[in-house]
Amino acid sequence: MQLRDLLYKVALESVHGSTDKAVAKIEFDSRKIEANDAFVAIRGSVSNGHDFIEKAIQLGATTVVCDALPADIKEGVTYVQVADTNAALAFMANNFYGNPSSKLKLVGVTGTNGKTTIASLLYQMFKKAGYKVGLLSTVKIMVDDIEYKATHTTPDSLTINYYLNEMTEIGCEFCFMEVSSHGVHQKRTEGLVFEGGVFTNLSHDHLDYHATFAEYRDVKKSFFDHLPKTAFALTNNDDKNGPVMLQNTSARKLTYALKSMADYKAQILENQLSGLLLKVNDNEVWVKLIGSFNAYNLLAIYGVAIELGLEKMEALRLLSELESVSGRFQFIVSKEKITAIVDYAHTPDALENVLKTIADIRTKNEQLITVVGCGGDRDKTKRPVMAQIASELSDKVIFTSDNPRTEDPAQILVEMEAGVEPQNFKKTVSILDRKQAIKTACQMAQANDIILIAGKGHETYQEINGVRHDFDDMQIVKELLELLNK
Repeated sequence: MQLRDLLYKVALESVHGSTDKAVAKIEFDSRKIEANDAFVAIRGSVSNGHDFIEKAIQLGATTVVCDALPADIKEGVTYVQVADTNAALAFMANNFYGNPSSKLKLVGVTGTNGKTTIASLLYQMFKKAGYKVGLLSTVKIMVDDIEYKATHTTPDSLTINYYLNEMTEIGCEFCFMEVSSHGVHQKRTEGLVFEGGVFTNLSHDHLDYHATFAEYRDVKKSFFDHLPKTAFALTNNDDKNGPVMLQNTSARKLTYALKSMADYKAQILENQLSGLLLKVNDNEVWVKLIGSFNAYNLLAIYGVAIELGLEKMEALRLLSELESVSGRFQFIVSKEKITAIVDYAHTPDALENVLKTIADIRTKNEQLITVVGCGGDRDKTKRPVMAQIASELSDKVIFTSDNPRTEDPAQILVEMEAGVEPQNFKKTVSILDRKQAIKTACQMAQANDIILIAGKGHETYQEINGVRHDFDDMQIVKELLELLNK
């Protein structure tokens, strides 16, 4: 592709050299550069691409996109100076793959909790409705039936456009995508054409990355600010930040809620371990998912389905067929009727939601034993809060390691324990080894008790000092209950 076509819509500050040249491909990782590639220098949190311009040229880059020109300008290399290389990369990726997001209906889902569930279940729903569908989520990337591993909530803009192009090539009509605050902030969604956006809720998360809660909220809001007027913006009206998301959007404004007035309204008629009976805009529907937080997720899904043109009764029928997402309130019942629940709850809000959901469906004649940890190298302020919530809302709590990453796991536990109130101290114990913690919970559990293992959900690894070890909460609790003959 010609460089001048590649730079369409990119805000240029200066260009040194010719734009009348062919570019083989775009890369922002200098190690992947080959002859006639364009290298985009990105300032990351770990390394700065501007330090690798020289290396990229040695490997064959003939175009360099940067925000500061190097002192040494090489002959035969075109230097494109821009204010923001993240935004430039997004537009260039979009142009390179022929603007794939405009060739299908792309819906972005943002918020603290519920993104994966909503995006994944919308994918499931539209597949069941007979369409070819794409999914870009934390858990996986789906190009209709072909599955790829996902590494970030919102992949980089090159990856996004690559997969969107793959989807359009095989005729996908819809794509559902998780949009994280990091992704918006780093301009990874710039240049994409959205058919709609969904806001779930906002609570304590990623304050290690965003300086303040207001900044975190405003980054989420900027996603809606940039939606075109042809799109729809669907927001949770029961969340106090819901209406904020719609303040400056040109998109068609829509709301969903359980407690307040909204375009899409639901009421929980029954809440059991086998599912929910919901009344959605005057129609009753039985669904296989559990808990009031899933009632919100299902309502958002229903709203999106209607906005994308599904017929009302068809949408409700498909809603009743949806199955829980991996690691999101997944449960098994052992032969002694011990219920083990695995959930990804890794924020105070999500943990409280899950524990309150269990409280709504339990008889109180049984024990609720919670196993929970907090990740290393992440927002430290939530550690004591999560410990306080777990010890307040459970009968017994075992604090353990999550993904300690580069931190000392014992220190994380000390920080969690600080949040336990004196009256709940006797309910808690700390066991560093996650497998031993789960084993102890299984040993404590009697017939009909409930074990909640929170924090890792779908993850099949535990990350310690940069190394990922095999670890699957659901598999481990299953094996241990069988070994203990429970």
